[in-house]
Amino acid sequence: MSTRINNTPKIKRVTVPDIASRKNGEPIVSLTAYTAPMTKILDPYCDFLLVGDSLGMVLYGMESTLTVTLDMMINHGAAVVRASNHACIVVDMPFGSYQESQSIAYRNCARVMIETGCAAVKIEGGVEMADTV
Repeated sequence: MSTRINNTPKIKRVTVPDIASRKNGEPIVSLTAYTAPMTKILDPYCDFLLVGDSLGMVLYGMESTLTVTLDMMINHGAAVVRASNHACIVVDMPFGSYQESQSIAYRNCARVMIETGCAAVKIEGGVEMADTV
């Protein structure tokens, strides 16, 4: 007996290896989602959804992303993961959560992945961040 309300087959979630396997082939569809309602609309059509730190400006009226906190990203990331069943979910790491040291970067990235259930995190930076990545 199915526990799904509409008895449709469960959709396979897109994984990081699925995305990587398409590196030189099929296009990837990605959009940004910040909330559960937004995710419900976008999820069926996307290979991955990014929970972007731009949520600070879009949802909270902040002037930049610099004041977005790790807790904000975790709360929104968890909501997006809970609302999705298809897209691979990637959560932005906010400014200041990974630049200080590799151990702090690892600790904060692990916290985001554990507390949200996301498949990946995104950090920004050039050559100076290569060792951290």
